[in-house]
Amino acid sequence: MTNRLTMQDPREQYPKPPFPRQPQPVPGTAAKMDPVPDHGEESYRGSGKLTERKALITGGDSGIGRAAAIAYAREGADVAIAYLPSERQDAANVIALIEAEGRTAVDLPGDITDEAWCRSLVEQAVEKLGGLDILVINAGSQQYRENIAEVSSADFDRTLKTNLYAMHWIAQAAVPHLPAGAAVITTASVQAYDPSAILLDYATTKAGIVAYTKALAAQLLEKGIRANVVAPGPFWTPLQSSGGQPEGAVMKFGEKSAYGRPGQPVEIAPVYVLLASQEASYINGEVYGVTGGAGIA
Repeated sequence: MTNRLTMQDPREQYPKPPFPRQPQPVPGTAAKMDPVPDHGEESYRGSGKLTERKALITGGDSGIGRAAAIAYAREGADVAIAYLPSERQDAANVIALIEAEGRTAVDLPGDITDEAWCRSLVEQAVEKLGGLDILVINAGSQQYRENIAEVSSADFDRTLKTNLYAMHWIAQAAVPHLPAGAAVITTASVQAYDPSAILLDYATTKAGIVAYTKALAAQLLEKGIRANVVAPGPFWTPLQSSGGQPEGAVMKFGEKSAYGRPGQPVEIAPVYVLLASQEASYINGEVYGVTGGAGIA
């Protein structure tokens, strides 16, 4: 694998579409994607930015959450990952990578649409990590629907509970445990600013994440805690191939970006590291767009 830190044309650094047809059942697994995403398994190098920190990451089994988990461990943090039980295979790989760095890894399988579980996973993370000072609320649900008539109440409910309600439940349970200097990071999307017609419910939740996090940031700074948002563009994750996009769109995913390709999860991991670290001490209530040149407005 080419060293991602070597100077090179970023447009040619990772695979470009067309990609093979690759439908998966929800929630999808990274190992079944073609090409397999780069989460930093071999390419991310740490430098001690998060030494002895204690992080909880939802959706830490695959995609952007997995990349953040690997990066955090290599920066010196102990990491708890929350994920759906059906994603256990991907999660086991992440747990092994965290432990390979000599860090504590906490395994938290469960469904975050359940309020009781959201509160329990926070308590378990705090107990098993011996505290909590980084909270990454990243897990998300995305299922495309061609028109408004196809967006059922069940669809809408599932998306809002996964992307918005769970964020509130987890943040509410975590805040009492966070010390001054801690960081909260949420994952929104370019969809919050430039919504796709087929992602009515998903885009709505991503705009809500931005507003919620900005309001939370204003509250938490009074405790010395920062909160920020990361807004990705097209990233190559199982969210897309497991019903997040039509099959034809997955084959061309990222083609319309300025890069002509989707981002790989490892390419956004350094932003999660920055926002979690003390180096970001003057960054609060901000939205960091990582969109492959599309920007956010």
